[in-house]
Amino acid sequence: MIASSDKEICSFLANYAAWMLGCGATCIRIEKNVERMAEAFGLNCEINIMPSHIVLSVWNREHTESYITTCKIHRCGISFNINTLLSRLSWAVADKKIDYKGAVRTFQQITTTKPENKYLVLLLASFANGSFCRLFGGDFISVGIVFMATLIGYGLKLLLLDYHTHIRIVFLCCAFVSSIISAAGKLFGLGATPEIALGTSVLYLIPGIPYINSISDLLDGHYLCSFSRFMDAMVLTTCLSLGLCGGLFLMKQEWF
Repeated sequence: MIASSDKEICSFLANYAAWMLGCGATCIRIEKNVERMAEAFGLNCEINIMPSHIVLSVWNREHTESYITTCKIHRCGISFNINTLLSRLSWAVADKKIDYKGAVRTFQQITTTKPENKYLVLLLASFANGSFCRLFGGDFISVGIVFMATLIGYGLKLLLLDYHTHIRIVFLCCAFVSSIISAAGKLFGLGATPEIALGTSVLYLIPGIPYINSISDLLDGHYLCSFSRFMDAMVLTTCLSLGLCGGLFLMKQEWF
C-alpha cells in the first residue's frame, strides 16, 4: 500500500486542481501547476480534467505503488485573484520555498480569502461599461445612461447571487432590467446615440472568460472541457439575449 503521506499529497493536488478549475483556469495551466508540484513532492502524476470533476493519479518513481482520487469541481466563480495566488503557490513549492505542510496552510488561506469589495467592483464595472459605450461612438448622455443601466443591473446581479439564484435566471433578469433602463434614452429622446446605449448596456454580462477558455482548451486538445465551457457560455449568452429582447418588447422598441 502507498504511504499515507503520498495519499494526502494526492488528495491535496486533486483539491488544488478542482479549485483552479472552478475559479476559471485553463486546463493546460492546471496540468502544468499540478505536475510542477507533484515533481517537487517526488511523485509522478497523471491528471484527467473533466467538466465537473478532477481525476488524479499519483505513483512513486519506481512505479510500484499508486493512488487515484476524484474531486468535484469547486464552483467558486471566476476569480483572477484566487487563480493567481494558486499559481504562485505552485511555483513556491517547485522552488522549494515551502514544504507540503506549508503548501497546505497557504492553500487553506487562499481558498478562504475574502472576495474583492463587491461595491468597488460594481462601481468599476459601471465605469467600464460606460467606457465601452463611448468607445463604440456613444455621446456622453448615452454613456451616463449605460452607466446607470450597468449600476442597477450589476447591483441586481450581486443581490440575486447573494440569494443563491440560478446563474441563468440572474443573467436573464439583469439583461431585462438593464435593457429597460437603457431604452429610456430612445423613448424620451435623450442624446444623439440612443441605439448605442441600448446595445452596450448589457455588455457587462458577456461571458468572455468561458469563451476564451474554451478556445484555449480546444487548442490544447481538451475537447470535452472545451465543449462544456463553450456550451455554458452559449446558454448564458442566450439568457442574456432573451432578457434584452424582453426589455425591448416591453418598452416597444424596434429590434433592428
